[in-house]
Amino acid sequence: MKMKRFYFLAAALMMILTPSLAQERVEMLAYGNMNDWISREVKESFIIGGKTVTLYEIGDPKDVVPVNTPYSSRTSPWAVSSVYARVKGITKGSVTVFPEKRDNGYCARLDTKVESVKVLGVININVLASGTIFLGHMIEPVTGTKDPLKNIVAGAPFNKKPNYLQFDYKVIAGGPNYKIDGLSKKGKATGTTSHAIAYVYLQHRWEDKEGNVHAKRIGTGWEVFDKTVTTWQNRHRIVIHYGDITREPYYISKMGLKNGSEAYYTRNSKGKLVPILEDGWGNSNDPVTHIYLQFSSSDGGPFVGNTESKFWIDNVAVVYEH
Repeated sequence: MKMKRFYFLAAALMMILTPSLAQERVEMLAYGNMNDWISREVKESFIIGGKTVTLYEIGDPKDVVPVNTPYSSRTSPWAVSSVYARVKGITKGSVTVFPEKRDNGYCARLDTKVESVKVLGVININVLASGTIFLGHMIEPVTGTKDPLKNIVAGAPFNKKPNYLQFDYKVIAGGPNYKIDGLSKKGKATGTTSHAIAYVYLQHRWEDKEGNVHAKRIGTGWEVFDKTVTTWQNRHRIVIHYGDITREPYYISKMGLKNGSEAYYTRNSKGKLVPILEDGWGNSNDPVTHIYLQFSSSDGGPFVGNTESKFWIDNVAVVYEH
């Protein structure tokens, strides 16, 4: 009799729990399983050695990109920080994102590296590049180190309101940051520490009659990874908070609206590259038109990081509770 009562209670508990569990829905982002990669080649200028460098993009492996050709995906919403650059007539490939074998598929490995170009009397520069994957695309060829955000078209069309960003990760973090964007390969210590970072912004965008693109920030998810974790953390979640979060205890200034020198860019209806003007905070009732999502091996900003920093990402999805 006691055993029957136990089974009855267990069954009743399952009936209570199952509907709430069934309401949760996990949706993998397109190519978010990181199993599909495009390989493309950059033939560097003879004056800097003439090497052929392989760059990797997240997308359909059947896409063929000719040598030394700017890349723009036709099918994948993802872009990476690896770039084909042509500075002062010199061609170079920079690789900071790699496919890495994981179980029966692949993950993305994001490295922080120093790239050097030296031609006597023409150019002599070292720049630090953080491994980054993001939704949007990179404008190639990159022609210089000034205004790096202008090399990015940020975000992808999106009209849903998920509760969480979900992904698998492991990370090497915690070394001292250096800013490297000049003659020195070591650069200048910033007094800060290198952390990996992941964040997601949901926006409602619109264009005015002058071609300016405006946005309200509808949702914000943000996490800094300041400790090394060498075993895979599966189905890790970042909460997406809706509305004005500036008075919340978890808010930091880096989560704020992006304008001025921090503004991301997009192309308006005429194809012109323009800043996205985040005019204010929306709320959970406002429609969403775009998502911007980014993972980076270093969070210090352009040219700041530590070359020991690495970030592995896999199975990127969004989660809905109802």
